[in-house]
Amino acid sequence: MIVYGIDLGTTSISGAAYDTDNNTVLKSETVENDSFITSGNEYERIQDVNFIIYKARRVLDSLIEEFPQGSRIGLTGQMHGILYLDREGQALGPLYTWQDRRGDLPLYGEESVVEHFAAPEYMLASGYGLVTHIYNLRQGLIPEGAVSFCTIADYLGMKLTGRDTPLLHQSNAASLGFWSVERAGFDLIRLREAGVEPDMLPVITARVEALGSYRDRPVMTAIGDNQASYLGAAGQEGCGLLLNMGTGGQISVRADQPYRIKDIETRPYLQNDYLLVGASLSGGRAYAALERFFRSYVREAVGDAKSQYPVMEGLIKRIMDKDNEGIAPRVSTTFNGTRNDPSKRGSILGLTEDNLLPEYFIYGFLKGMADELFEMYRKIKERTPVRADMIIASGNGLRRNEALRKICSEVFGLGLVMSEVEEEAAAGAAKSCLLSPGEAEPSAV
Repeated sequence: MIVYGIDLGTTSISGAAYDTDNNTVLKSETVENDSFITSGNEYERIQDVNFIIYKARRVLDSLIEEFPQGSRIGLTGQMHGILYLDREGQALGPLYTWQDRRGDLPLYGEESVVEHFAAPEYMLASGYGLVTHIYNLRQGLIPEGAVSFCTIADYLGMKLTGRDTPLLHQSNAASLGFWSVERAGFDLIRLREAGVEPDMLPVITARVEALGSYRDRPVMTAIGDNQASYLGAAGQEGCGLLLNMGTGGQISVRADQPYRIKDIETRPYLQNDYLLVGASLSGGRAYAALERFFRSYVREAVGDAKSQYPVMEGLIKRIMDKDNEGIAPRVSTTFNGTRNDPSKRGSILGLTEDNLLPEYFIYGFLKGMADELFEMYRKIKERTPVRADMIIASGNGLRRNEALRKICSEVFGLGLVMSEVEEEAAAGAAKSCLLSPGEAEPSAV
């Protein structure tokens, strides 16, 4: 059987045709998601909803034309962010993405939404949909006529099938914040305190089920992109630690029960299991910042501003066969803060005359990126019996950087393999179609 998967990422939109009989991706296709909207607010990170849907349809239609025997369509996309809906199921205004920072702005006196509603039962961060919604609600920014909201992947499902109401899989619902994993539902008491009416909340399902059909093929409920990536790379019952290094960094490992661990988020996975997730805000952004630093010097020195990544790769190769621990500077790459402390900043320590060299700076940055994520895994090991048997690496930040792969393997003390597919989330979305047993019947609209 052939199924399709679509992933609406922050910077790219991907699709995959997946052969379930041979467990192979027949084809993947990726286009740029250049839909960001410039606004006058520094904290605001918003995207054009209709442009995203247009591009996603083109990717899906291309796969259907090439593989017309495909039978189901699975969906995923950037989690946490929301868009508002009217009574006809049409989007009102932009997509407020997971990168939006309004949730860190003072709103309750000197406290932000995140600070005011912090609770031990769940993690909140700026960019989480309900955090954004509460800010908009108190500031009078909700579009007139809005009756509900959903993620961008859920909206794609609505547009493909003609639904006028969203149906969210719990993996996407949990990403909006104020979600109790133990109770498998929103914290309605705290949301009422914030002025959020329960009728505004979307309907939730714990199953992957059909929303309706597109071109005579059932379209399934969207799952979160974190869950889709894990499914695509590690499988439904995998024991590996999924390590992703994109704009931010992230580790995910499967658990059979929920846990409460500081700085670690427990997310619903697919059936009666969970993902323990640690996420850094910098990740690949830290390495990109270092490249900009080198490039700015080169521009001033010789008037040429070509990418410095190839040069950096050559420099780090000079020292990767050495024991650089204790020689290279110690770099904390929290340049953009952390989810729990947006004010935290990075640092570079242990500088000497001998290590004040670009190759040691590069090593220090790469190790700092790995160290931040390993600290999260260390907390998981301290508080739970969960253990990973290997690292499954995903994302171009790792795929294109041999030195980073080696450093991550050494820091975590685990063998590392690259994911077999490059578009893990799209492949996972396709695989999610198999979680709906038998013939996929559309749920009630």
